[in-house]
Amino acid sequence: MIDDFAKTYLHGDLREIREEMVGKLDGLGEYDIRRPLTTTGTNLLGLVKHLTLTEARYFGEIFGRPFPEPLPRWDDLTVRGTDMWATEHETRQEIIDRYRRAWAHADATITELPVDAPGHVPWWPRPDVLLFNILVHVLTETNRHAGHADILREQLDGALATDGHRDAEHWAARRTEVDRAARAATGRTQ
Repeated sequence: MIDDFAKTYLHGDLREIREEMVGKLDGLGEYDIRRPLTTTGTNLLGLVKHLTLTEARYFGEIFGRPFPEPLPRWDDLTVRGTDMWATEHETRQEIIDRYRRAWAHADATITELPVDAPGHVPWWPRPDVLLFNILVHVLTETNRHAGHADILREQLDGALATDGHRDAEHWAARRTEVDRAARAATGRTQ
């Protein structure tokens, strides 16, 4: 049985990881939050923009509670992927503010509906879902992208998700240890 404890717990975790995602932009200039840091163009501000669409859609139209701002149609292939990067006309603050508005809309849905409220995700193979399923999905998606953001931020300026837990000397020693093990394993057969 899924109960309100599960809903409250998952919602609390989602609120926490949202703030961490926005915090990944702190202290960085415009170019660094926007520039492509992987072959596919993944960047910090694009991750935030993508999560905005994720929350707006999953906690909106899935439960018949559309987000009050325009969203691209989920089946419009011409716009697929445009939520993963910011144009030169979109400001950091506009994207963050829209993400926060999506949070408020999602939070209202989560608060007002029971954990077993039915929803419908037309692009899923098993489209009939419960609020519980969507909470788990969006929390998983947000944590996944928070992991991406941790790595991107570390590449940019060395900021670590674990800052405050270990010092730079610890991480330098760890990197040396991992490199030594990788080199020692080179040439060994499995």
